[in-house]
Amino acid sequence: MGGAVVTTLASLLYPAMLGVQKVNTAQDRVIATPSTGALTEADRDFVVKVRAAGLWEYPVGQMALEKSRTKAVKTAGKHLIDGVASMDAACRNAAGLLGITLPDQSSPQQQSFVSRLNAESGEQFDTDMVTVVRAANGQVLSMIASVRTTTKNSLIRALATQANDTVLEHITVMEKTGLVDFDQVLVQETTPPELPAQDLTPPPPAAGQPQVVLSPPTNSTVSPSRSAGR
Repeated sequence: MGGAVVTTLASLLYPAMLGVQKVNTAQDRVIATPSTGALTEADRDFVVKVRAAGLWEYPVGQMALEKSRTKAVKTAGKHLIDGVASMDAACRNAAGLLGITLPDQSSPQQQSFVSRLNAESGEQFDTDMVTVVRAANGQVLSMIASVRTTTKNSLIRALATQANDTVLEHITVMEKTGLVDFDQVLVQETTPPELPAQDLTPPPPAAGQPQVVLSPPTNSTVSPSRSAGR
């Protein structure tokens, strides 16, 4: 860890609840004081959210490459996979330096997106895939901006900057397909999910299991691998 973490409190353990919206009034509470700057609950939760987003968007990108017959959607899928893999590497690096526990599964809500798209095909899949991804990335932009402008930790700032660029690129490539249902996007971006807290929270990783790594693919059949240790 190179001395990066000076103090790590119990609060750095897995967060109790997450969601795109602010979930409690203690998000600005400092939970550790590494040499890279004070770390808050919001900072920690941001890293977990970035990881969770990649864990569902990666297989959706694979689906686009494998299932779609539309060149624009396949292109969007490739951009999604490449961007997610790059973000995952940065996220795992920051988490390792800051002592943050990362999930190996997305939230139940996010897993439901994957299951729904996996059951679809043809034009329905193409339209729903780009719309769901566009809406999810639109939601996360405000969270990224908030963290980027308020964090005192340089590692979190760098991760937020990269996440902002990646999310904007994903939004753009989804819109370029011409298939985004913007009415649905507006509904999803402005309507808080009426779900219990556990459905919005990625489960903590299983003890003793190697960490899932979202690798940059060389072709459309690449699957997430597991690293040797956490």
